[in-house]
Amino acid sequence: MSIVRQLKEKVMSEEWIGKEEALQLAAAPLKELTEAADEIRRRYCGDTFDICTIINGKSGKCSEDCKFCAQSSRYHTGLKDTYPLLGTEELLKEAKYNADRGVLRYSIVTSGRCLSDREVEQLCDSIRRIKEETDIRICVSLGLLREEQFRRLKEAGADRVHCNLESSERYFPQVCTTHTYEEKTAAIQAAERAGLSVCSGGILGLGESMEDRIDMVLTVRNLGVRSIPVNVLNPIPGTPYEKNPVLSGEEILRCTAVFRFLIPDGLIRLAGGRGLMEDKGKQCFQSGVNAAISGDMLTTAGITVESDMEMIRSLGYKVSL
Repeated sequence: MSIVRQLKEKVMSEEWIGKEEALQLAAAPLKELTEAADEIRRRYCGDTFDICTIINGKSGKCSEDCKFCAQSSRYHTGLKDTYPLLGTEELLKEAKYNADRGVLRYSIVTSGRCLSDREVEQLCDSIRRIKEETDIRICVSLGLLREEQFRRLKEAGADRVHCNLESSERYFPQVCTTHTYEEKTAAIQAAERAGLSVCSGGILGLGESMEDRIDMVLTVRNLGVRSIPVNVLNPIPGTPYEKNPVLSGEEILRCTAVFRFLIPDGLIRLAGGRGLMEDKGKQCFQSGVNAAISGDMLTTAGITVESDMEMIRSLGYKVSL
C-alpha cells in the first residue's frame, strides 16, 4: 500500500498525522497526493466553499520589518498610497459592495504593529454600523492586540481575527525581527479567549523549507485554528525578498494537499499571490483547497469576485459558511 493511501485511510478514520508522516507525503507522487487530498476534503467539508475579501483599512508607514511587505517604512518600495484608518462610510460602502456579490466575509486589515485604543474604538463604531446595514461576516487583521481589545471588537460584531504566523517558529527570525513568534501566538490565544475564531497561516516562498511549512501548519492546528490562509510570495521590488523566485504551481499544489492531510476539517484558503498562478488556483480547488480570498490584496491586484464565483461554481462548490 502506498504511503498516500495509507495516510489517507488514517485521516479518514479521524486520526491525526504527524510531522514525519507529512514529510513523507510531501515527497509522494503529485497526482496521487492531490486526488487523496480532495477525497479528504469531501469527507470532512463536503462541497461548501468559503470566500472572503479584504480591504486595506490603514495603509503604509509600518514600524515592523517583515521582509516580504511593501508597507514597512524600512524599505523603499515606492508605495505612495498611505493613509490612516478609514472612516465608517468608506468601510461600509465596500462591505455593501462585497455583500451584494455574495461574499461571505469581509476583512478589515490595517498596517502597523497594532492599533491604538482610540483606533480600536473607532473601528468598533464602524463594525457596528456595517452589522446594522449588511449581513456580511466581519473579520479583522489588526496586529498584536490585547485580549481586552479583542473583546471590544467581538462585542461590536466582529467574529474572526486574522493573525498569520508567516512560517515556522524556527524560520520566523529570518522573516521578521521587530516582533516574535511568541507574540504572534499570544495574540492568537488572546483572540480565542475573547471568543473570536482565528484565521492563521503563512507565506510560501520566503526561503523556508518544506519542514518549516509543515511545522507552521502543525502549530496552527495545535492552537485550534481551522481557517488557514496560504499566501504565495509576490516578490516586491525594494523588499529584502525582491529576488526570491516565484514558486511553481506544482510546489503550491503539493503544499496545499499536504496541509489538507494535516487539518482535514479546515478551510485551506488560497490568499495573496494566487494571481501569480496560471490557473488562478483552479487546480488547488480540485486538490483539497476549499476557501479563497478574492478581489484585490493589500498592495497588489487580485482576481475579481465575479470571475472567482464563476470558477468556484463551475467546480461544483456551493458558496456558504
